[in-house]
Amino acid sequence: MKAFHVELWSVWLSGFVLILLSLYSTQILPSFNKDRNRVYKLNKNELLDSGNLSITIFTAPKPFMDSTGTRQTLAVRSWLALSPYVTVVLYSQHHSVASFANAFDSGRVLVDIDTDFTFLGSPFFHSMVAKSHSFPSDIFVIVDPETVIVSGFISTLNHVYELNHDWLLVASPQSASNLDNKKQVRVQENILQQYRPRNHCYNVERMLIAWNNKDMPLHNGVLPPFIYGKGTHNNWIIHEAISSEFRFVFDASLTIESFNLNNATFENSTLNIGNRKWEYIGNSYLGAHYGSFFYSEANYSNLPKMLTCENQYIMVDIEKNIVYPIGHHGEVNRMKENAMRCIAHQKSVTRMLDFSLKDRNKFSSSLELPFSLESLLSITADRNKTIVLTVAGYSYKDMLMSWVCRLRKLSIENFIVSALDQETYQFSILQGIPVFKDPIAPSDISFDDCHFGTKCFQRVTKVKSRIVLKILKLGYNVLLSDVDTYWFRNPISLLHSFGAAVLVAQSDEYQEHGPINLPRRLNSGFYYAHSDNQTIAAIQKVVKHAETSGLSEQPSFYDILCGKGGSNRVGVNKCKEPETNVTVHFLDRNLFPNGAYQNLWQEKNVKATCLKKGCYIIHNNWISGRLKKLARQVSSGLWEYDPSTRMCLQSLHSIKPRAH
Repeated sequence: MKAFHVELWSVWLSGFVLILLSLYSTQILPSFNKDRNRVYKLNKNELLDSGNLSITIFTAPKPFMDSTGTRQTLAVRSWLALSPYVTVVLYSQHHSVASFANAFDSGRVLVDIDTDFTFLGSPFFHSMVAKSHSFPSDIFVIVDPETVIVSGFISTLNHVYELNHDWLLVASPQSASNLDNKKQVRVQENILQQYRPRNHCYNVERMLIAWNNKDMPLHNGVLPPFIYGKGTHNNWIIHEAISSEFRFVFDASLTIESFNLNNATFENSTLNIGNRKWEYIGNSYLGAHYGSFFYSEANYSNLPKMLTCENQYIMVDIEKNIVYPIGHHGEVNRMKENAMRCIAHQKSVTRMLDFSLKDRNKFSSSLELPFSLESLLSITADRNKTIVLTVAGYSYKDMLMSWVCRLRKLSIENFIVSALDQETYQFSILQGIPVFKDPIAPSDISFDDCHFGTKCFQRVTKVKSRIVLKILKLGYNVLLSDVDTYWFRNPISLLHSFGAAVLVAQSDEYQEHGPINLPRRLNSGFYYAHSDNQTIAAIQKVVKHAETSGLSEQPSFYDILCGKGGSNRVGVNKCKEPETNVTVHFLDRNLFPNGAYQNLWQEKNVKATCLKKGCYIIHNNWISGRLKKLARQVSSGLWEYDPSTRMCLQSLHSIKPRAH
């Protein structure tokens, strides 16, 4: 009972704090419907000194619901109040975020749904940084969606923008109790005091990061596919920027006044990560395997600090005990010795940051998704309980990612991946893919030589039908698609329309004329099966036959469903299995061409030719060897993934303002 009262008091207190902050924000932040002149007056002093710098602020908000939505609303409004030249980009696929952006009439709040996201909707940090190049902005900023920026932001950026060197600025949100310039904030200060972080390390992953849009990259090497907001990535990018020495890296925490509303309500995401712990583990794993972050240690307290002294911005290098004034013409000159008195005073009233950039959220746990196959299906299936399934091993990881990127580009999210090995399983997790590992998959597989006709191929294909049967028995329809199929448009509605007790499959017939249901012409690399008793019984017969066959599963599909020699054929494009009464419908090859049909892969522009025909997909089969298959697909332009950056290929100029 005592614990209950403590918890109830904590909830009440957190709500009260949020109400106070809301009251405060209404006096310093613009409303949705005020005109722009009102917004600008709120920051008149800084606007006069803004130099018309265009600033793009990026963040990835959670759904705008409950108290989280209120906090994020206050934060975004504070950013827009800083300057009329601030644009905000929200990375999210949630409908509430689009509704939030539509509340602003200024067109300064954009929503990007085309960046790389995990299957749970979290954006990738490396994709967010890459997307920044699509904006003709002077300065780029990434900030936590619940951080309110109060003052000093524009003045700081205006001064450092004139430096004659590319730079990277970091700033840790200050305690809300520092906002004592308003009477009502003094009331809040007493309440918030108990929630003040013990040191700024608490906010390291909520740091504001800003950089000027110049030629120099932020760091050397590749930015790993960190999941945004799940730890490590801020530490990593600051460390790598310092190590690379491409940019001048400094701390502006003392000149930019900001506070994180999540801190104020005591919701530390590093503590309350629940069953999303695997995302933090994945980020920690990437931080340890990319760059020099794992092998060397940079101390944040050694970063040059920017602060104000006698109404002048100065840069302090504590390690070298040197102070620099920042001129208005890009000049950085040494100050006189007596300027150190300002530094001594600042040290007496300000807790200087003193901690290592080593990741403080190390996890020793293995990298695994906390989902059973059943729960993964319930998360990803569409409203008709249909799942798109593919099966892949590690040597096909790039082709897998191209397949995944293409489906995501088509807004198809109801897919899952069956990993044939531990390497593919972990790779898929780090790429945000809904994946599970088949516990009975063959372990002695050489994937480099696992192509059509090999013993390896025969063993792998039998895994697919077993998994399909398992999912069908769980009550889900299955569209099995090999990773070497390229999708031009979504075929699920068409395939589903054939109804129950109809197995819809691609034909592997290469002759342009004549029947397409001839012996051994059923392609088991692309088919749709309904979850009904008849279809389940038919697939069960296929699996049983394949277990004792010395061939792949593909001949078993045809011999069981269409009869040996095609004895169960019906017309030129169907078969009927007599015991289960299941019909096999062979798909129109003009819409679902195989790799040999009409020599489409030899066309100068495969994509244009297929689109003209109205293709849904094209199969990259009828070619021997993984490398040849890969080369053909890449050279044809039917490729959607960049292995060097571990990002989906996309136009960096595809972000558009939300509809008015």
